[in-house]
Amino acid sequence: MKKGISVIKRRNQVQGILFTLPAILGFLIFTLLPMAASLYLSFTDYRISNKPLLIGADNYVRLFSGEDYFFYKALGVTPYYVVLSVPTFLIVAFFIANLLNSEIKGMAIFRTIFYLPSIVPVVATSMIWAWLFNPDFGLFNSILKSLGLPQSQWIYNEKTVIPSIVLMGIWTTGSTMVIFLAGLQDVPKQLYEAAKVDGAGYWKRMRFITIPLMTPTLFFNLIMGMINGFQVFSQAYIMTDGGPNNASLFYVFYLYREAFRNSQMARACACSWVLFIIIAVLTFITFRSSDKWVYSE
Repeated sequence: MKKGISVIKRRNQVQGILFTLPAILGFLIFTLLPMAASLYLSFTDYRISNKPLLIGADNYVRLFSGEDYFFYKALGVTPYYVVLSVPTFLIVAFFIANLLNSEIKGMAIFRTIFYLPSIVPVVATSMIWAWLFNPDFGLFNSILKSLGLPQSQWIYNEKTVIPSIVLMGIWTTGSTMVIFLAGLQDVPKQLYEAAKVDGAGYWKRMRFITIPLMTPTLFFNLIMGMINGFQVFSQAYIMTDGGPNNASLFYVFYLYREAFRNSQMARACACSWVLFIIIAVLTFITFRSSDKWVYSE
């Protein structure tokens, strides 16, 4: 009997190992190994056409010494976009999720409509919004002109290019909205009913029930929003090419330009590790602060 149980346990262990083996191999081959190679190349002089030559920390010294003006420019543009976009996206997505968290006939159709833009390819979305932002014949300026309001240069002006890209990003907050909606549906309805009996209005229920119980979901969306914000790339690549005057030179676009336009692969690897450290530090700080504002049942 004992031998039979031990055989079953061993068989289950073997099956468990075989089940997780593809995931482990995928992580080692497609994540850990490229990261190790990137770290090694960041300490070399490597331009694709030549073999890697160890040069120590020269790539990092060049970045932080100010020799490359565009590095600090990208470090300024990207946090500005993150600070502007993440709160905006969270507020809009949470507001829409509250509107869609209603038991009304046909609500599933509206939920689908609000989610659809988030699955449209970024290239197609960027092309459409580039036309909308066109200062000469774009739809937005046509509307402003018909209303007698001053027109804007949108993505063609240094001061308005980042807010314009943030405005475009609101269009694709469907995935964040769905996560908020899932969190809202997990809030016990008994709490709302008890609050109504006690005379609490909508805003009091929102402040003392909805928001506290939604803080774990808010925390997750905040972390993902920061990570995605620091990795924004497609909008600059397709719509602005980092312009005007490098006003939309996002960090990942700068990294791409170093690697594939300037053929400075080693410098691009160094840039990628700087970005990795920045995101890791901000994520760590956010996790440490979560004890003070994230509600845990």
